[in-house]
Amino acid sequence: MMPLESIFHSQLGFPLLATASDTEAAPMVLAGVLLSLVFIYLASKLGGELSQLVNLPPVLGELVAGVIVGVSALHLLVFPEAGAIASDSVVITILQKIAGLNPESIGEVFASQSEVISVLAELGVIILLFEIGLESDLRELQKVGVRAAIVATVGVVAPFVAGTLGLILIFGMPTIPAVFAGAALTATSIGITSKVLSELGQLKSTEGQIIVGAAVIDDVLGIIVLAVVASLAKTGEVDIANVIYLIISATAFLLGSIFLGQFFNKSFVAIAEKLQTRGNLVIPALIFAFSMAFLAHAIHLEAILGAFAAGLVLDETDKRKELDQQIIPIADILVPIFFVCVGARVDLSVLNPSSADNRQGLVIAAFLIVVAIIGKIITGWAVFGKEKVNRLAIGIGMIPRGEVGLVFAGIGAASGVLDKPLQAAIIIMVILTTFIAPPLLRFAFGSEETAAQEAVKEADLASTNN
Repeated sequence: MMPLESIFHSQLGFPLLATASDTEAAPMVLAGVLLSLVFIYLASKLGGELSQLVNLPPVLGELVAGVIVGVSALHLLVFPEAGAIASDSVVITILQKIAGLNPESIGEVFASQSEVISVLAELGVIILLFEIGLESDLRELQKVGVRAAIVATVGVVAPFVAGTLGLILIFGMPTIPAVFAGAALTATSIGITSKVLSELGQLKSTEGQIIVGAAVIDDVLGIIVLAVVASLAKTGEVDIANVIYLIISATAFLLGSIFLGQFFNKSFVAIAEKLQTRGNLVIPALIFAFSMAFLAHAIHLEAILGAFAAGLVLDETDKRKELDQQIIPIADILVPIFFVCVGARVDLSVLNPSSADNRQGLVIAAFLIVVAIIGKIITGWAVFGKEKVNRLAIGIGMIPRGEVGLVFAGIGAASGVLDKPLQAAIIIMVILTTFIAPPLLRFAFGSEETAAQEAVKEADLASTNN
């Protein structure tokens, strides 16, 4: 909040940015936050629009834009926890020229405005997971049944085990960072895959239903994995008993929330219908989401697990579609902050091949990409049954990591578990898998269609000859 004397200054016509005394640090922080948000929203919008023009997910554009405005390029958005100092920040430089900040105020303003932006980014990821929960239709999962569950399980276990063990045994990486990087390989972006399947007219096909169902289950399993590894990061050690506790508590929390949600849904709808003022639906929904996030945090799980569970619960209400529409503008405001901040924290200079110290980071990035692709492609061969399915298309459809992979990278970086080379390697893996999946999926379905057309031609030719 603005100090009382600053309010008097503004009312009396004195410029808020006129002095640099310590008593005016708060308005300087506010000015820094506002300027940072200007850069964030400009970057996210330009990046998203350019990405959309080339038929790629806007979230990728936001991520790349974040890299450009961050520590890797323009320094419009830098953070002290990543090793930056006040003089590295263009925002602080601008404020200093406008207000003449003294050296004592510079560090305080830089730290405070960075902390505010980080908190907004955390709120963004909570809203993102709440939104993902709302979009994860549990009833649709029941239709695709066991086959999607098996595909999802293989798609989580295979890359996680291969990635974690590979980083430990081949690269000699400590256990906690290796586990976190392995976990970042698990999730599948349902949004990206669904969009491509819809464009190909394959969303309702057997392959499409299996892919989408498995991607949803992937997200659920991935969030549980994230809750576990993020909690492990806080303790700094791998305790088997603690791991078992976290897995059980995360699973019980999620399943318990869904079960209790069956009784809560009617009460939620009744409350929303009785309220008469603006926000009668979205405000109770946010109260519930934040309460669940707080509860998850209180029992030593990640807040995002609570937000995701809240979304799953409210997805079962009669107000789901209306709530979806009301959450979108809130997500549009907060979620880009998270994605741009994730990109801004990535220091691509650590992957510069001209430096011998950076080459291992590049090798790790290549290793993660290979594991990320193979670990998902093999899921197509986990499909059982006599029905003929395009196994390659199913495997390719599980490749893109998208926004969920970025959540892993962002939380891992914020917790201090991931060093700069490993964080950059994960970001590159997310970008590449998301870029290559759409054209490969078009190829997989296209080759199937071509083969079917060739088979029809051969049958017609044979009947003509006969």
